Amino acid sequence: MNNEQQLREEIVWAGASLFRRGYTVGTAGNISARLDDGWLITPTDACLGRLEAAKIAKVSATGEWLSGDKPSKTLLLHRQVYDRNPEVNSVVHTHSTHLVGLTLQGVWQQSSILPPITPYQVMKVGRIPLIGYRRPGAADVAHQVAQLACEVRGVMLERLGPVVWGGSVISACAALEELEETARLWLLAAEKPQPLSEQQVAELCETFATRW
Repeated sequence: MNNEQQLREEIVWAGASLFRRGYTVGTAGNISARLDDGWLITPTDACLGRLEAAKIAKVSATGEWLSGDKPSKTLLLHRQVYDRNPEVNSVVHTHSTHLVGLTLQGVWQQSSILPPITPYQVMKVGRIPLIGYRRPGAADVAHQVAQLACEVRGVMLERLGPVVWGGSVISACAALEELEETARLWLLAAEKPQPLSEQQVAELCETFATRW
């Protein structure tokens, strides 16, 4: 099995896993992966729970649609992340309920939608900034995300959902799940917990080679 086929099947598996556990619903969300000669990305308006490997779109390094169904309208955003950060091999976007709900109720800070409240949030996700609302697929959003591609592991699109990237499809999905669960903890807390101290955050960053 070649690398492209493996990635196609990994995207199908990841999409089904996210959908089954309620991290995305309907036809919302998309997943992409880097190839040596371009990218794979889920089709526009596709249900992540019912993806077919052969129908996942293949796009050339210059953005030309080569095969599969029509690429997601967020292709430009994904490309900007890949172009800016060579360490990124996958980008995942969902409309996860608690994270979208957080933007409706009000995030902690524009530069960090949630305070550092758990060690795994710091270790696996890090600081996630808010991108103000624009229509889905808007080019200016892709430009804003591009400026952050090397600084953070993801962003939160107001009223739409998280966009998270990583070294593999699995690692990007894991970070997105950790972020959604942190938002759920924050929203469920009757009294908001105090963030980890600067010293505690610094210790995590140093020990686990991460950054906040």
